[in-house]
Amino acid sequence: MDADRGAGTVTSTEVTDVLVVGAGPTGLVLACDLARRGIAVRIVDRSPAPPRTSRAKGPNPRSLEILDDLGVAEAVLAAGSAPLPMLKYRDRAPVARADPWAGSAPSPDAAYDRAWLVAQWRLEEILRARLAGYGVRVELGREVVGLTQSPDAPTEAEAGAGAEAEAGAGAEGGPEADAEASRVVVTFAEDRRGEEAVLRARYVVGCDGAHSSVRKLLGIGFEGTTREDQVMVCGDVELAEDALDRGLWHQWFDEDGAVMLCPIPGTRTGWWFQAGPERDGRGRPLAPTADGFRRLLAHHTGLPGQALTRAELLSTYRINVRMADRFRAGWVFLAGDAAHVHAIAGGLGMNTGIQDAFNLGWKLGEVLAGRADPELLDTYEEERLPVAARTLDLTSERLRATLEAIRRPGGGLDSAITADTTGLSVGYRWSSLAADRTHLDASTHPDASSHPDAHTRPDRTHLITATHPTGAPHPDARTRPTTATHPTGAPLTADEGPQAGDRAPDAPCTEAATGAGTRLHRVFAGPRTTVLGFGPGSAAVLDEVAATYGGTGVRTCRVYAADEDRGENRAGEQSQEQSQEQSQEQGEEQSADRREGRTGAEAGPPGCAVIDAEGHAAAAYGTGASARADASVGGTAPGARTGTIVVVRPDDHVGLRVPADDARSVREYLRRLHGTGHSAARPPEQSSERSPDRFPDMVDAVRKG
Repeated sequence: MDADRGAGTVTSTEVTDVLVVGAGPTGLVLACDLARRGIAVRIVDRSPAPPRTSRAKGPNPRSLEILDDLGVAEAVLAAGSAPLPMLKYRDRAPVARADPWAGSAPSPDAAYDRAWLVAQWRLEEILRARLAGYGVRVELGREVVGLTQSPDAPTEAEAGAGAEAEAGAGAEGGPEADAEASRVVVTFAEDRRGEEAVLRARYVVGCDGAHSSVRKLLGIGFEGTTREDQVMVCGDVELAEDALDRGLWHQWFDEDGAVMLCPIPGTRTGWWFQAGPERDGRGRPLAPTADGFRRLLAHHTGLPGQALTRAELLSTYRINVRMADRFRAGWVFLAGDAAHVHAIAGGLGMNTGIQDAFNLGWKLGEVLAGRADPELLDTYEEERLPVAARTLDLTSERLRATLEAIRRPGGGLDSAITADTTGLSVGYRWSSLAADRTHLDASTHPDASSHPDAHTRPDRTHLITATHPTGAPHPDARTRPTTATHPTGAPLTADEGPQAGDRAPDAPCTEAATGAGTRLHRVFAGPRTTVLGFGPGSAAVLDEVAATYGGTGVRTCRVYAADEDRGENRAGEQSQEQSQEQSQEQGEEQSADRREGRTGAEAGPPGCAVIDAEGHAAAAYGTGASARADASVGGTAPGARTGTIVVVRPDDHVGLRVPADDARSVREYLRRLHGTGHSAARPPEQSSERSPDRFPDMVDAVRKG
C-alpha cells in the first residue's frame, strides 16, 4: 500500500477526519453528508479543473430521494427535465414511439416515480455549491500517489472489528490523538514547484473512478471483463436550431450501426450524442472525432453533416463489468466506480455510487463522533457489496435485452428500463443492521432465505456463493439481496409494511403544530436516525428515546391518525420548519466548531409530530388494519393496544419495526447505532468495551469469511 516517490520535498503534513478522493457525484455526495455532520472532511481530485462528462444522464428516483435529503433536489429538478418519449427510426424513417414512463406517477410512498435528465457536470456544480455552503471546497489538481496505513490498521479479516486498536484515540489533541489521526498517510504528486504534500487522515474513501488510484495502491483486485467488441462513441454536440424536435429522444438503429441523440436540458442546441463507432478496413473501431460524428449523423439520420456545429467531450465507451474483491482495506474504503463498474443499460452506474456514499456517510459520521463502535463500518461492505453484485447482474441483463430489442425495427432503449432500475426496491434484509426480535435466529427470520443456515456460522461464502458470468461474485437466486416488495412490487396490505432492511416508504402528512403539508421523508431528512411512533402506546418509548438521545443524532416523530385525540401539544414536538431551521443552525455551528478545533455532541431537534390525515403512513408501515381490528374486536389485534415503533436509519432504511411495548428492542437497537446516549458520552473515536448486544456474531463471521 506504499508508493515511494523518491523525489520532491514534503512541505506540509495536514490532518483531517476523512479524505475523499475523487470529486464526481459519489465523492461529492459523501463529502456533503459528512460536512453537514460536522466531520472534518477534505475532498481532492486529480483534474486541474472541474471535470465535464456526458455519459451519466441523471439520478434515478432513489438518488433523487438522497439529493432531496441533502437539500439539493429542487436545484437538480430545475436544472434538468423529465425523461423524454423515445422516437425510434429504421433506415432514416420513424417506425415507433415509446414512453416508458407514461403509466407511472408519484405515489404516496414514493414522491419520485422516474429518473431525471440532467447533465452530470451540472449535477456536480450543484453538489459543489452545497458543499461550499459548509465551508468545504474541492481541491483540484491533487493526485494521490501514496497510501501508507499505520501498523495497527485492521486486516481484511479484522477491519472494523478493531475497537481495541482505536481505544484511547481521542480527538482532544496530544500524542494519542496524533497517532490515531495518522492511521492513513496520503502522499500527493509533486506540484509545479517540484514539491509534494502529505496529508494524514483517520479514514480515506476512494471515489476516483474505474481507474482508481486508491484501489490500485491498496492492491485490491478488480475482476470482470471488458467487451472490446461492444463499443460506443459519445460526446456532447450542438445541432443547428430546429434540426430535430427537442421534445423527443431520437434513436436510429440500423443493421450497420446506430445513432442516439437526446437533448441536454438547460441548453438551446446541446445534445447527448451516442453512436456505434466508425470502423477501419479491418473492422476496428476508430477514435471519435467531430468529422466522424458528422459522417455518422448523415449516414444514419439523413441530416446534413454540417447540422452538427460543435462536438466536445468525445470519448469511447466499452462495455465494462467489474467489481472489487472487497470495498475496504484497513482504514480505506472504495465507493462508486472505484468499487464496481456496470454496463450502461439502465443508467445505474452513477446512481449506485451515490447510494454507496449515502450508506457509508452516516456510518463514518457516527463512528467519528464517538457514538458508535467501529464495527458499524463493517456493515458498509456487508450491505453494499451484494447490492453492487446484483446491479452488475441487472445491468448486464438489461443490456442483453436492449441489444436483442434493437435488432428488430421499433426496438430501442426503453428495453433497458424496468421497475428495478428505479432503485426504490433495493434493501438490506440480510444485513446485521436489519433487526427484529427474531433476527438472531436466521431459521425463523421472516426473510430466512437470505440468511445463512441457522446452524452454520455465517461467512461470506454463505452470503455470496455464485459467480457472475464476468467473474465477479454475486448472490445466487437463493441468497441474493432480497428487494422489498414495496413500493415497486405488488402492493402491500395494511398489515404488512416494510421489513427491517427495506427502504422506508414515504407518505404525505401534515404537521401537527402548524397544519402545513409535509412528507415522512422530509421528517427523516438530515443527519440523524428517526424513531416513528404510531398509536397512543408509543408515547412512552418516544419520551424515553428523546430523553436519552435528544441532541445526539436521534429524533422522534409521533404519527397521529386523523381521528386520534392529540390533546395538548406534547413537550418536545415542533414543526418541521422549526426543526429544519434549528438543524441547519446547529450544523453550521458544528462545522465552525470542527474548523476551529472544537468538539462536542451534535444538538438536534428533540422531536416532531405529524398527522396521517389520509392514512397513507399507516398503510405504508402496516399499522392501519391492526388499529381498525382493535377497535372492532375489543383490542385483540396484535400490537394494536400498544402501537408500533419504527426506527428509520439516517439513510432512510428501516432498522427496526416492533410493537411499542417492546422498548427493550428499541433501546438495544439504538445502542448499536448511537451508543447509550447522554449518560455515556465518550470522546470521538474513543471506543468503549464491546457490548454483547452491539452487533450479532454475524458481523465478525462475514468479515472473516
